[in-house]
Amino acid sequence: MRTTTTRRRYAAAAVACSTGLLLSAAVAFAAAPARGTATSGASTCLAANTQVWLGLGGGGGYAGGVAVPLEFSNVGHRTCALNGYPGVSAYRDGFMQVGPAAVRGTQAHAVVTLAPGGTAHAVLTITDWGAVCGGPVTADGLKVYPPGQRAAKPIDFSVQACAHRAVLGVGPVRAGVGVPGYITQ
Repeated sequence: MRTTTTRRRYAAAAVACSTGLLLSAAVAFAAAPARGTATSGASTCLAANTQVWLGLGGGGGYAGGVAVPLEFSNVGHRTCALNGYPGVSAYRDGFMQVGPAAVRGTQAHAVVTLAPGGTAHAVLTITDWGAVCGGPVTADGLKVYPPGQRAAKPIDFSVQACAHRAVLGVGPVRAGVGVPGYITQ
């Protein structure tokens, strides 16, 4: 019993350290100027013209979890803008939310202007459930609410979540496509 408690404490400390490193990297990204940002009046991207997808591939792992780019593409015919953090939650059986919604980072954000066919990204982190809770709940996918939109975009993606503790984290939308292991700014 004592060994299990000690292992959990070490796992929690490792997750806290790796999360601190990831947040430090995210702050560095936030300090750099984002390409494709605008301060002028492009209208907010509409749900019908926004495609959401995960940029999966090699890289992106860290001690205690994984970071993947959550991509937002303008599939409409007009330039539009996104500003802020997306809402993200895991779900199963098509509708039932599994665990708390993604915790939003504290990074500064700016307006990202997307020309038709343009893509922006946000960093989605998934913490290993073993460091957060005693047993996982398998989610079938993610529901993503792009910034400024009220309609969720579903993404089929199996993820192990905790029923009462957050394993998901999300950063603000940034210009450019994110690449696993090297998230562009």
